Amino acid sequence: MPTLQKLYDLMIERGRAADPRSKKEVDAILKKAKEAYGKLDKKKKEYFDERALVNPYLDSGIEWGDPKRKVKSALVCIDADQQEVVLVDAMRRNGRDVDMIISHHPEGRCLIGLTKVMPVQEQMVNAHGVPINVAEKLLAKRIGELNRGIHPSNHYQVVDAARLLDVPFMCCHSPADNNVQKFLSDFVEKRRAKMETVGDLLEAFYDIEELQEAHRRGAGPKAFSGSESSKLGKVFVKMTGGTSGNSDIYEHMSRAGVGTIVQMHMSEEHRKKAEKHHLNVVITGHMGSDSIGMNLVMDHFEKAGLELIPAGGFIRVKRKV
Repeated sequence: MPTLQKLYDLMIERGRAADPRSKKEVDAILKKAKEAYGKLDKKKKEYFDERALVNPYLDSGIEWGDPKRKVKSALVCIDADQQEVVLVDAMRRNGRDVDMIISHHPEGRCLIGLTKVMPVQEQMVNAHGVPINVAEKLLAKRIGELNRGIHPSNHYQVVDAARLLDVPFMCCHSPADNNVQKFLSDFVEKRRAKMETVGDLLEAFYDIEELQEAHRRGAGPKAFSGSESSKLGKVFVKMTGGTSGNSDIYEHMSRAGVGTIVQMHMSEEHRKKAEKHHLNVVITGHMGSDSIGMNLVMDHFEKAGLELIPAGGFIRVKRKV
């Protein structure tokens, strides 16, 4: 039976194993955090998020629960709100063993840490030909907007409910997104030679079980810009990086020779910008795509001895680990 700490450590390990950046680049993030912490006076150290010293994904972590606590089962969700916390309490009252909640989308301090993981997008677009100085400046503007937007949120509403009902609560965001990023990037790369059009790519996605189920539920992969007969060109898969970046990036990606963008979701503002610059946009579907990433992490949680109870939009598909 694993402890919360064991699951936390395993989550970070799996996130790093699939990170688009090199080990050296991720280690540099942790080193920078340690240097920043070391320069703080005693008073300010009290308010420093010490998770940053060992965790490069501050949108992921234990939001409530003693790290030494052993857990046998978890309600695993893409989204977990107060209703999921109350659901766990009701399940317990009816004799069902549910020890904790694992939410993909962040709450609490993890929600506040969402923008801290966004810089990975700089390396991702730079690898596809966008100058790094352009990527940095556009993303910095977007991060500022999001920090101001997130600041007034009621970050701890769900976490407080978990505390009051004694339901350990963990968020697994970027580690899961890193895994779906690698999974779909590898999938597209392996099949790219046999795919010419957007329609070919959409057809290929039917071979992925989570996306099959998303189709059955009415929210499977679709072309949001371009048609099924549109030529793919160079394909950019973007599944990680916290949330969407700056919509002005599409002009620069088009100039860099990208023909098709594959994302799990896209706002109408971003879609219009992509279309304006002649990019095809293939949306794989939010719940199906997030489920791929969560499954690739949860397979390791299950191997460690945790029983998984799918809920909150999570489509469970097991793979060998």
